[in-house]
Amino acid sequence: MTKYILRKILPALFVVLLFGCKENKEPTNYPPLPQPSEPSYFRGMDLSFQPEIEDWGTQYFDENGSEIELLPYFSQLGVNLVRLRIWHTPATQYNGLESVVAYAKKVKANNMEILLDFHYSDTWADPGKQFIPAAWEGLSLSQLNDSVYEYTHNVMQRFKNESVFPSIVQIGNETNSGFLWDLGKVGGDFETNWPNYTMLVKSAAKAIRELDEKNETRIMLHFAGLNGTTWFFDNIIQQGVDFDVIGLSFYTLWHGTDLSVMQADLNEIAQKYTKEIMIVETGYPWTLEWNDYTNNFFGSGEHLAVGYPASPDGQKLFLEKLDEMIKALGEKGIGFCYWAPEWVAFKGPEAADGSVWENVTVFDFDNKVLPAIKVFAK
Repeated sequence: MTKYILRKILPALFVVLLFGCKENKEPTNYPPLPQPSEPSYFRGMDLSFQPEIEDWGTQYFDENGSEIELLPYFSQLGVNLVRLRIWHTPATQYNGLESVVAYAKKVKANNMEILLDFHYSDTWADPGKQFIPAAWEGLSLSQLNDSVYEYTHNVMQRFKNESVFPSIVQIGNETNSGFLWDLGKVGGDFETNWPNYTMLVKSAAKAIRELDEKNETRIMLHFAGLNGTTWFFDNIIQQGVDFDVIGLSFYTLWHGTDLSVMQADLNEIAQKYTKEIMIVETGYPWTLEWNDYTNNFFGSGEHLAVGYPASPDGQKLFLEKLDEMIKALGEKGIGFCYWAPEWVAFKGPEAADGSVWENVTVFDFDNKVLPAIKVFAK
């Protein structure tokens, strides 16, 4: 009962304190520092939620309590890559071509590179679901292959026309079992589908390469976790797929809490393949509490790595360790990308459709930056 009362009272108290003090705190403008056009090591963030969060008028604050603009602040700090997901025909304006291009222009204006994450779906795509876009339902494999090429080419052409051509393009999101199910599904009962899946990937890669006249863009394939990577990439390479980067997700919630096992697996991947490696999705909680009525993914001590508590310092230590493990791979380890560091409880403390991630962001429940942000510094 005490906890329930606190959850009712504290949000209101926070609003009073925030707006009562606001007039004494002016937004801090952080001019972006120039970044190299081709960073040798990426310190990235997936900010795909930010266009929607901005529309809600959400405010963020630095360690001194001064309001900040996220992109200038992150760029000045040392973030040099922003990952943006794109859906074919989303139900809302967010994650569609127009919204993503508009935000990509803001990213480039702040001297950061772009990682474009094609989901090839109208909604979320991950190991448990790879829904084919509604516009492509019922197509034959040949027709689907043509559609993948044309769609990828059109999107990349638009990015090129807007002078925001990505440094990295990700063909599919967490494609452990392929994408565009069932024609592009692999594994289990669909193990014979590898030629189908890789044909679709090759068509996407062809469209990207055709528009990358300077040959500066890396193509990434994305696998969630580390268990099963050799099965996946052995098949990819056997089928002659054109790509440059092995992109991996790693969350202790889903992929194991023993970081020494993670390091051993990364070393094995680096030794076996000639490709570059990036942890393209990661995150770690700074608390197991909540700030809205939406159930969080991280909510139990069983989800934590040993020695890395769910605290601001524990979050920072986790990210430092992950950074250290990637750099230990030498030239093959090209960086990391923190997923949704800005996805605070922006819809309010009683929202049941708010954030499942507010305890994994790099901001506290007052939207004030946490110590983990220092790991992104150059």
